[in-house]
Amino acid sequence: MKIIERTFNAETGETVDIERDENAIEKKAREALEKQLAVEEAEAEAKAQAKAAAQAKLAALGLTVSDLEALGL
Repeated sequence: MKIIERTFNAETGETVDIERDENAIEKKAREALEKQLAVEEAEAEAKAQAKAAAQAKLAALGLTVSDLEALGL
């Protein structure tokens, strides 16, 4: 993966961009972050599906979340 490093010289107002390949440490960190984000996304999706399933069950019983809260559940 290419990395663009941008530096700005405040005295001259010049901006310099340097494009380079990522090193092994940067690659490992990026891959670990991507893996963690995929896990978090999968967990969020599973949580959303569980919530939808619970709401569908409540609806089948003719109840709402507000009804359960009123009952203290």
